[in-house]
Amino acid sequence: RNDHRFPAVGAVRAILSDWRFYHQFRTDADSPIRRAQVGSWSPVLHHDGSNLASAWQSIAESGFRDALEEAVELAFPGCQLRAQGDEGGFRIEILRPGLSRWLGGSELSDGTLRYLSLIAALLTPRPPRLLVLNEPEASLNEGLLAPLAEMIAKIPAETQLIVVTHSETLATAISERIETTRVRLISYEGETRLEGQGGARRVWTFDD
Repeated sequence: RNDHRFPAVGAVRAILSDWRFYHQFRTDADSPIRRAQVGSWSPVLHHDGSNLASAWQSIAESGFRDALEEAVELAFPGCQLRAQGDEGGFRIEILRPGLSRWLGGSELSDGTLRYLSLIAALLTPRPPRLLVLNEPEASLNEGLLAPLAEMIAKIPAETQLIVVTHSETLATAISERIETTRVRLISYEGETRLEGQGGARRVWTFDD
């Protein structure tokens, strides 16, 4: 990393290292999202969501507590969420209407954990230049797609966002809220191609 000797390479490295990709959040029984975590300052959610509890608390302490609470209320009306820490570690907990106790990560559904991870990824106080969400609708209840689109629409203008989705509902909801460029893909003879170019020879076009 001799940026002083190779400033151009260093500049490119700095740009690429700022890109964030969220491909999949593990939600199986052994997922780190469900377990207690070591508490640390984490304004950016890890790619696998493994620091969700720390990220949630860090985002709240960075002046985004109201935004977090608004996002939770929009998706889960009447629910409260907190990052709780003790000697065993830091964990995410949720209180649902009608329940007298907080539910821990091990008790939450896959869809709930994925959605909470998406909230943390989108509300980071350190927005990246490029943010890629791959199939964010996976395991989500259909009723969560509109709230998800609302959050996506609030991404800072300086962040380029790419959403890869199989959900027409989500794609439409996003396009109704912000200006988007939609690229439709098809499967042609085992290959992924642009819609309308199924049988055509592949032509690469690059910006000048």
